[in-house]
Amino acid sequence: DCRRARRSAVTGNSRRDEDSGPDGGGPATSEPEVIVLPTPADASHVAARRIAEALIAAVEARGAAHWVTTGGSTPGPIYRHLADMPYREAVPWDRVHLWWGDERWVPPEDILSNALACWNLLLRDVPVPLDQVHVVPIDDALMAGEPPEVVAARYETALRAADLEIDAAGFPRLDIVLVGIGPDGHLFSVFPGSRTWDDPHWVQAVPAPTHITPHVARISLHPRIVTAARMPMAVTFGPAKAGILAEIFGPERDERRLPAQLARRDGALWILDAAAAAELPSGLWVERPPSMAHAAEASAGSTRSS
Repeated sequence: DCRRARRSAVTGNSRRDEDSGPDGGGPATSEPEVIVLPTPADASHVAARRIAEALIAAVEARGAAHWVTTGGSTPGPIYRHLADMPYREAVPWDRVHLWWGDERWVPPEDILSNALACWNLLLRDVPVPLDQVHVVPIDDALMAGEPPEVVAARYETALRAADLEIDAAGFPRLDIVLVGIGPDGHLFSVFPGSRTWDDPHWVQAVPAPTHITPHVARISLHPRIVTAARMPMAVTFGPAKAGILAEIFGPERDERRLPAQLARRDGALWILDAAAAAELPSGLWVERPPSMAHAAEASAGSTRSS
């Protein structure tokens, strides 16, 4: 049927990542799924596939999929894969709602805008209805001279109007929450020691950080939205992230000091390249599938030999 065809188009006949050998003796139920790929390109491929699978599953289960995406350099290659075959046709894009975990206080065409890459690399090629693309409405506020607090309130109103399931703590359950990991362990625009924890609003204005660039004000979702998510997905690449990832997966739990630890939980997914994963604790259960390029070569070789 149509559902099976969509899933088959996304997953193909390849082995799932979970079938690959782990580094430890078995997964700890309180820990997330952690997949380490040889290169950033491999990691982006797997991230796109897992997002596509989750979007299809959410539409099948609830009639719509609500995806919180991110900014920075992480999502660009993921968007390119999702805009290409097979995901361009396999995902029911007309049932997908896009939200942003945070946005910078800049016009939408500014290179610092978190939404810009999504428009340029994904939304030009997949048919998500415009009224289901929930950008943070900063542009109108900038033209009207309104402060960030007004925009945060408007975005919260839009999120509440989506009529999502609410968790026991009072936060909306979105299907996928994609986050990058900052060099200080932040996610969204929730920085170490942030006051956002103590504000019950779902969306908040965040002053410009002084310890990390760019030094501009932000609008951010509340960190507990990561806790409420059906599948938080953290994707990060490169040797510069190895040290902070070692802390995030270390023995000490302090989410206010390391907000990214919110995604260190059962039901979450971490996709890393080998460089970023270089300092992970040795006892952490990690899946290490082969390179996508090597897998393709092996498949081609098998086809030729048969």
